[in-house]
Amino acid sequence: MLCTAVVMVGSLALTTAVVAHAYYLKHQFYPTVVYLTKSSPSMAVLYIQAFVLVFLLGKFMGKVFFGQLRAAEMEHLLERSWYAVTETCLAFTVFRDDFSPRFVALFTLLLFLKCFHWLAEDRVDFMERSPNISWLFHFRIVCEYLSFQDPFIEPLGPTLDDPILLVGSIWDVTLKA
Repeated sequence: MLCTAVVMVGSLALTTAVVAHAYYLKHQFYPTVVYLTKSSPSMAVLYIQAFVLVFLLGKFMGKVFFGQLRAAEMEHLLERSWYAVTETCLAFTVFRDDFSPRFVALFTLLLFLKCFHWLAEDRVDFMERSPNISWLFHFRIVCEYLSFQDPFIEPLGPTLDDPILLVGSIWDVTLKA
């Protein structure tokens, strides 16, 4: 926890120093922004700050949706994360010509969604094995499920092997019409 706070404060101080230095050199907003985007060291500092902010957002969302993580969940998350990061690095080598801030942001979003999916999977598994579940636990799982649903992606649809899903799908289509 202390290490995280030191990195956050250091990153914020470094970013503030870089932006102040650029403003001191250019004295106006637009030339300052152009200087920051054209200078590689400045962009590196801004990327570090963006990484710290994304990390903080992930920690905050984890606290909101999952609360305190159990030891088994943390272990599964770290174990799966190493494989995901390795796969991502291999994908970066394939797409090295398209390497841009947007590309990195989308891969970061993909990693976050994978992590939240794994945590939700572990929580549902825990819920199946636990005899007493609080209403807060149910509320967090439902909120997490609803927040990461994409309304523009239609499900593939049920198969004939699952009549309950088929009836539910028919009912859903009927209500939408």
